[in-house]
Amino acid sequence: MTDHREIAIVSWSGQAPAIEGGLTALLAAYHLRTEAEKGEPVADVDGLPDRYRAEVADPRAAFAGDVVLVALLGDAVVGCLVVASPVDGQSEIKRLWTDPGFRGRGVASALLGAALAHAAETGADAVRLSVWEWRTGAIALYERLGFTVTRSWDERDRLVCMRRAA
Repeated sequence: MTDHREIAIVSWSGQAPAIEGGLTALLAAYHLRTEAEKGEPVADVDGLPDRYRAEVADPRAAFAGDVVLVALLGDAVVGCLVVASPVDGQSEIKRLWTDPGFRGRGVASALLGAALAHAAETGADAVRLSVWEWRTGAIALYERLGFTVTRSWDERDRLVCMRRAA
């Protein structure tokens, strides 16, 4: 396991082109894998639904007003996570993704720790997220960090909604 001190978490503001390329690659991988897992595989980013394709094409515009956290190991962009600004006292975590070649090294945990700290700093009372039920490893990680399953705010089948105090 990698020592979390080796993982640098940075808040991406769209100003670092080297990070943007890695971020768009991670977002593309996330969405392509998710569509395949849902039984709706697409060959490439052009086949993604419009809203997901827009995130890959222009993450700065897609996540305007949100905080995009990027995990770096050396110069490699190895993970990402989006924290939505608090609404009614709740922040939302979206798009947690670690490059499969870097899993098991604490990248997701480091991103989540930074996201929870950010939510607390912005005054959120709680943090929520949704995850597909087949992503059991992610669900176990969220539970270890104090998230519990809650009533769904999203009508999509097989989506698990979770929440914890900030």
